[in-house]
Amino acid sequence: DIVFIGGGSDREELLVCDALLASKERLQAFVEDDGLLLAVCGGYQLLGAGYLIGDERVAGLNLFDADTSKGEGRLVGNVAIESELCTTPIVGFENHAGRTTLGTGCVPLGTVMKGYGNNGDDGLEGARYRNAIGTYLHGPLLPKNPELTDWIIRTALERRYGHDVLLSPLDDREEREANRVAIARLDERLP
Repeated sequence: DIVFIGGGSDREELLVCDALLASKERLQAFVEDDGLLLAVCGGYQLLGAGYLIGDERVAGLNLFDADTSKGEGRLVGNVAIESELCTTPIVGFENHAGRTTLGTGCVPLGTVMKGYGNNGDDGLEGARYRNAIGTYLHGPLLPKNPELTDWIIRTALERRYGHDVLLSPLDDREEREANRVAIARLDERLP
């Protein structure tokens, strides 16, 4: 019901990319059928047209209308974005050399409040297409962002069972506090 693709070092990403390319048609069908997919960092880059590992151009899966090039230096630090998926900012940590640009076939996950986002220039972070999300945010993404986590779970359950699924809310005070603290720390450290 939920596909998760994480990131990793260049060597591991190349290995995973070959395996994912062999499953490209199944993943495309899953996404087109509104399957929930979450890809973080290197996993996000793999879902676009392609990206550079060292000097080698690696073909991506083209699930997102996005492309990643290699930039000078790394974009590293805490980040917060505004997203229509959540009423509170989505927070995380980014550490990437890739510079991702979006085409017209997908929308950003959100707009950068603090941090770098996709490329450090356009003020956008991540990508969304149907129920697929790509993002550079680690840190840990889901525990610090309970609204996003709820959206992911609810979307996957509604796809499987329809819109009649009712879940009892869990106490997410600690998760909301982690989100609040992350935002407060950003406000203290960045102009």
